[in-house]
Amino acid sequence: MALGNRYKSAPGAGTLAALILVLVFGSPWYAEWAADNTNPDTAGGWWLRLLSWPRWSFDSSDSLRDIVVGDLKAILLVVLTLLFLYLLPGSQLARARGTISQFFAGWAAYIFAGGFAALFTTLFLANPSLLGAFQAAGNGAAYGLFVGWIVGFATLGGYRGTR
Repeated sequence: MALGNRYKSAPGAGTLAALILVLVFGSPWYAEWAADNTNPDTAGGWWLRLLSWPRWSFDSSDSLRDIVVGDLKAILLVVLTLLFLYLLPGSQLARARGTISQFFAGWAAYIFAGGFAALFTTLFLANPSLLGAFQAAGNGAAYGLFVGWIVGFATLGGYRGTR
């Protein structure tokens, strides 16, 4: 069973889940599908559109700055997820693997990663502002709140990274 694998590290599994979420749901193809086929006024449509928040692209019609900022947000989301999974003590302090603290540590790591990735990438915009940075961080944290439970489940049952 994948969740009971004694060789799976919690930070590694959570980072892999974050990478898959970003690669699949942040892709231009999914974002276009979600925009064309979902209703933003329904809960399901809103959530399916939210999944595409860390968009990455390689469209030549966009400005280089927009491409770099969008891609940087997606890259930072994955890297910061790994960082926060190592820094958050929930699963480290748990006596047994697979406890609820691992789930919440993984979920919280994704919330923090989403907020900070958005905040940091705002600095690279053409006219960054403090209000824009706060709004972007709020959007990133909201993404992490509603999608991060997937990363939380991925971290269940893993060891802390060093044995």
